[in-house]
Amino acid sequence: MALKNSIGRTLHRLQHDAYDPALRTHKLSGKLAAYLACSCGYDCRIVFTIEKDLTDPNAENVVLLDIGTHDDVY
Repeated sequence: MALKNSIGRTLHRLQHDAYDPALRTHKLSGKLAAYLACSCGYDCRIVFTIEKDLTDPNAENVVLLDIGTHDDVY
């Protein structure tokens, strides 16, 4: 239940500011170089990308690609 709550809080922060310092958002490298990741707990990561909204040129969408442990997502 604690992990579920942590993921929920992280997704809420991502929605409002993907670069919130508490998220520790960072660019990935290698085969995942096109993506970003953030922390949602001690050993939980969210891999995502930020894309322009096709219907609103002033908006962006956070697209979630993977959620899991550090070893699972990388």
